Order: sequence, then structure tokens, then C-alpha cells
Amino acid sequence: GGEGVDLLSDIVDALYAKFRKAGVDATICVVCGRNANLKTELETKDWERVLRDSHAPLPPSSPTKRLSKRRRLLEFLRPHRSKRIQQTLDKVHEREDIEEAVGIYHAPGKVDVVGLGFVTNMAEYMVAADVLVTKAGPGTIAEAAAVGLPVMLTSFLPGQEAGNVNVVLDGGFGDHCEDPDGIADEVSCWLQDEQLIKVMSQQAREVGHPHAASDIVVDIGDSTHRVMERNGSAKKK
Repeated sequence: GGEGVDLLSDIVDALYAKFRKAGVDATICVVCGRNANLKTELETKDWERVLRDSHAPLPPSSPTKRLSKRRRLLEFLRPHRSKRIQQTLDKVHEREDIEEAVGIYHAPGKVDVVGLGFVTNMAEYMVAADVLVTKAGPGTIAEAAAVGLPVMLTSFLPGQEAGNVNVVLDGGFGDHCEDPDGIADEVSCWLQDEQLIKVMSQQAREVGHPHAASDIVVDIGDSTHRVMERNGSAKKK
């Protein structure tokens, strides 16, 4: 939306920290819309502090501690996501557990955060992106599918947008998670499996209808002409 999705700042922080720790090189383009304060915050944030804070243990009573049980949350969502995505999550998590147990650490990922204002060339950003993190707006999902862009949905409006989540999950080109740490963990896993990104991109294209708008215009025009022809014939009689 024009004001940016809910918890956008927390999601960006989580993505930055996870990518750095997992050794994932990335540029995070954050569309802040008309939220000038968020754009300024991203431009002036101490990202090294964000990384340090992500390592700090949180008290058990902390709401963030309860919400950021990312493995437990991702396990809860397991029945709803595609088997191919789940295979990648299991594989990456297993490797991370082994590396942590034996003391293997990655070189930090090179991560840049770019805060954007209200943009009018969203299609260009979508074509250039590997993954889209967004709320479940129907137009956004349709545009992403049309260009073969995998999608991580972070929220939806009950009733109005709930069905849009099913389109992404059933299509196998994304997932839904509302916890910033869980979002970051899963997107990081996706980006560590190049073949998965290719599969999700292809499945998105199979769902997408890039010429839907022009097809609708043609159908409306054809229907209008048929009605006009019938009305003209009726008047002649």
C-alpha cells in the first residue's frame, strides 16, 4: 500500500540480519510509499547494530522471543506450503544445524538496504527482483505472477484478501508468514536454492495472466459491438 506493509521496518531488520549471518549477498529494495519517516529511518539506520542486536538473547517473557520461534512457526505452516519449498527449508535447516554444531561459520553476506519512496515503475523492480515480500493485495500478486516472481506474503485483510493467500500457496510460487524472523529465515532458504527459485518462477508464470487487462478490454469491446448491432437491427424493424 501507499504507506508500506505492517511491520515493514521489523521485516527489513530481520532480512538484513539473516542474510548477513547466512552468507547471502542481496540488495533489499524497500518500497516505503508515502511513509517518508520509514524511508529516512532506513537511510540513517546503524545496520551493524541491527546485526549485533539480532545475536543478543532475549528474555523468555519478551513478546519478540515468543513470536520469533521461527522453526516452530515454519513447522506449523508445513501442511500449507508446497512440498518443493518444504524440501529446501528442511535441507537448509539441517545444514545450518550441522554447521553450528561443528563450529563452521560463513563469511558475512554483502547486504545493501535501499529505501524507496512512492514508485511508479514497480514493474521494473519486479522484473529485476528474485523474491517479492508483500501483503496479499490482489493486484500485486497478479503482477508478480505475470512476471514469474516468487512471493512471500506477510499479511492479508480477513475476508477481503484471504483467498489471495490460497492462490499463492496452491500455485506453489510462495508462502505466507507474519513473523519477521520466520519471513527472513524462509526467504533466506529460498535464495540459497537457485533451482527452487527457478521452479517457483515457472509456477508463478503458469498462474499469471500477463495479457488479462487487454483481453478484458477486447471482450468488453466485442460485447458492446454485439449489443449495438442488435439494437440497430431492432430499430430497423
